[in-house]
Amino acid sequence: MSCSFLLNNEKNISKKQLSNIMANKRELKKCIHLVCGDLLSECMAMSLYESKKDDESIKAIISSILGVYANSISRVSHPQQGMKPKLYFKDLKDKFEQEICEIIDVMGNL
Repeated sequence: MSCSFLLNNEKNISKKQLSNIMANKRELKKCIHLVCGDLLSECMAMSLYESKKDDESIKAIISSILGVYANSISRVSHPQQGMKPKLYFKDLKDKFEQEICEIIDVMGNL
């Protein structure tokens, strides 16, 4: 399953609708909040229901999710000066998606 599918949430948002969400800062923050919240919920469920618990790695994953969340929200709120907004937010979306995919891969390997 590709990470871009996971980032589109359960609503089956099309790519065109996703690009429209990325055009609005408020909607972008909601999307970031939803994705990170879902990952945190999944991580908590893993820590509760897995038979072989590795608490240190789960804490590291939670820490990385919170770091990605804080960094991404901060970047949405305070865009970089001198860069075209369309390019800036495309770069933001791409980096967010890449970081989330890495976290999902780590969670899958536990």
